[in-house]
Amino acid sequence: MSVLRIDGSGADMARQHHGSSDVLVDELFDTTVVLRSFVESRLRPLSSSVARLRALRMLAREGVPLRMRDLSELLGVAARTTTTIVDSLEHDGLVERVRHSDDRRAFLISLTTAGRAHYDQAEAVDTQALADATGTLSAEEREQLRVLLGKVREAVHQEVHQEVHQEVHQE
Repeated sequence: MSVLRIDGSGADMARQHHGSSDVLVDELFDTTVVLRSFVESRLRPLSSSVARLRALRMLAREGVPLRMRDLSELLGVAARTTTTIVDSLEHDGLVERVRHSDDRRAFLISLTTAGRAHYDQAEAVDTQALADATGTLSAEEREQLRVLLGKVREAVHQEVHQEVHQEVHQE
C-alpha cells in the first residue's frame, strides 16, 4: 500500500487507495485526509487540533452556553467524543462547565475569556492553512468544486430521504 505524504512532493505524491469501488470517492477521501493532516500540523504549535477548534467554533458561533448533548449534535460526533474534547478544553482553561439552572443534572459548556482568545487565534491559523491549501484554485474553480460537491451531497440526501420514506410506508 502506498502512503500519502505531505512533504511537498507535489504531483509525484503517492496515492493511497481505500478500497472504494469509485476512484472519485478515493480522491475525495484522500483529499480530506491530507487537508486534515495539513491543518492539524498548523494547529499543533497552538496546542490545538481540528476537533478542539470545531468545538470552540460551535461555542463561539452559538454565543450562548450549550448542553453537552447540543454540542455533540452540532459537532456530529458521539457524546463520549464530545466529553473527551470538552474535558481537554476544560483542563486547559478554555471552557467551563456550569450547572444548568433548570436541570441540575445537566451542565452548560461556555467559552472562557482564554478560550475565546485561543479560538480567535486557532481560527486565524485554520483560515490561513485552508487558504494555503486551496490557493492554486481560481475563484471560478473554487465555485465549480463547491457546486459539484453540493451535487454529490444532495444526491446522497435524496437517496437517504427516499429510503427512509420507503421504510416508513412498508411498516
